[in-house]
Amino acid sequence: MTNFVAEDRIMQAIFSLLVKEFTLEWRQKHSFGALLLYVLATIFIVFSVIKNIAPDVWIALFWIIVLFASANASARSFYQESGARQLFYYQLTHSLNFIFSKFLYNFILLFLIGLLTWLGFIFFSKAIVRDYGLFVLTIVLGCLSFSTIFTFISAIANKTPNGSSLMAILSFPLMIPVILTLLKLSAQACRLMQDTGYVKDIIILLSINGMLIGVMIFLFPFVWRD
Repeated sequence: MTNFVAEDRIMQAIFSLLVKEFTLEWRQKHSFGALLLYVLATIFIVFSVIKNIAPDVWIALFWIIVLFASANASARSFYQESGARQLFYYQLTHSLNFIFSKFLYNFILLFLIGLLTWLGFIFFSKAIVRDYGLFVLTIVLGCLSFSTIFTFISAIANKTPNGSSLMAILSFPLMIPVILTLLKLSAQACRLMQDTGYVKDIIILLSINGMLIGVMIFLFPFVWRD
């Protein structure tokens, strides 16, 4: 019974912080509008220049746009938190409640960006996706990976003077296996590959996310106290 009550309090704390994130986002609608403008303008320019785009290039451009949009969206997770506000959160809640609320918020935001990017690609070009279920699952796993990496790296980079440079340096090695796996799964969803072992790729992405979340749980309390 005690464990159940403790878990319920943790979930309530995370939910309250998550609501706070969406409330702040609603008050700063221009930030999301600028992000949406970036995505749509990039898609428009790409398909204005390239009329008949090959399926493999379609996949590569899709994940390039989602990746950079995700980096821009996640980078401001901690930059908008001033030192006084961080001290307030430090006294108010546990470090893991705080980081998981940021992680969940970024995941929801990035998943929305991924879906909007896909809709933009469908609007400006012919549909090349054949397995919609697998492609949506790939977007979910990709946004989950991006949220995990960028949330934790942003928390670390926010403690340094050159945060943006450090974020790029730390994120790049972690992104390589994720991007390669996402490209493979996307190619299978578009029937560009006949490999039926995509379950192994899904397990690889889930394993990467599990390890990254484990590292985040272990290390973020030390960053939080700094």
